[in-house]
Amino acid sequence: MKEIGYFKATYKIPEKEFPVTPNLPKVKLLGTGGTIASRLDYRTGAVIPAFSPGELYGAVPELADICNLTTEKLFAVFSENMGPEQYKALAIAIGKEIENGIDGIIIGHGTDTLSHTAAALTFMVQNSPIPIVLVGSQRSSDRPSSDAALNLMHATTAAGHSDIAEVMVCMFGPTSDEYGFLHRGTRVRKMHSSYRSTFRTIGDTPVATVSRAGVKPIKEDYNHRRKDRKVKIMPFFEEKVTIVYYYPNMQPDIIDSLVESGYKGIIIAGTGLGHINKPLYPAIERAYKKGVHVFMTVQTLWGFVHMYVYDTGRDLMAKGIVPLENMIPETAYIKLGWVLGQTNDREEVKRLMLTPINDEITPREPYNGYLIYQGGVPEVESFIRKFRK
Repeated sequence: MKEIGYFKATYKIPEKEFPVTPNLPKVKLLGTGGTIASRLDYRTGAVIPAFSPGELYGAVPELADICNLTTEKLFAVFSENMGPEQYKALAIAIGKEIENGIDGIIIGHGTDTLSHTAAALTFMVQNSPIPIVLVGSQRSSDRPSSDAALNLMHATTAAGHSDIAEVMVCMFGPTSDEYGFLHRGTRVRKMHSSYRSTFRTIGDTPVATVSRAGVKPIKEDYNHRRKDRKVKIMPFFEEKVTIVYYYPNMQPDIIDSLVESGYKGIIIAGTGLGHINKPLYPAIERAYKKGVHVFMTVQTLWGFVHMYVYDTGRDLMAKGIVPLENMIPETAYIKLGWVLGQTNDREEVKRLMLTPINDEITPREPYNGYLIYQGGVPEVESFIRKFRK
């Protein structure tokens, strides 16, 4: 093969000036690197990202009917590279936007670690007077089945017009284009690698549905939008925290190596009601004596840790493990990092971990908070046929 020359392509989405409409809310889009909207260059096959207000208006003109949008790109990273540095910077940026009088905030984010960032911002940005909505897309905008534009319209509607002043994740509800869900930042999880309706609230119901027509609350209890600018920004995080997913025959050197490496906190995703094998017990004791904070969650995701039921659970609590009720393992990891960024006092760490900020621990799981059933069952197939023709 012999190269004889090439043309350098200049990728640019046609921009249109984003119109400013009196009486529409002011919404700020903070970018982290995920592509919110884009178009396909059919000459080259390249997907061209859109980010500036003019580009977004050119790609999704419906946004101008929803809000007055401004944008700021904070980072340019894939979601797997989001971490404490970005969480803290986002929290500080959100605080400044609230102080400047913005009506709502959208955070464009890749979907893979969207729930981690949502949990971090729930703890770092407390008492927000406005909605803070994280949004992404499962399928890029060059695909006919892309969810990018509709997710963005739903997110701007929620940020600009919703009465729910919380950190939320906005993504598809059903697999169709009917509406999106607003999930609470501490109880949401990505549950499928490619479905558009991948995000689910675990152990509870979503906070609301959202469509272009507006937001319809599902839950009655939520933080309401306020006119004041009072918000509490707490950008703390200790990076020496980890999750250990228990498996049969796990060896104690796993725990010992974490302690020797200077880890200050360990979240265990245990089996059943919160179990690990007996060979790990001495390692847990050694970790406790060296000041490591160890907490138990369940890898089933749904349900509560109940360590009083069996002798093994009671033995583990006696060795220093603290059960975390129905907190999701990833949320527990984020919260422990946030707590240890403020204090290392054992009793204070325990108190903060067990004090809910926004439903990371709930008093009970509602009757409809666990809905998983199996295809092939007549009742399920009859229900599915109502939506999938």
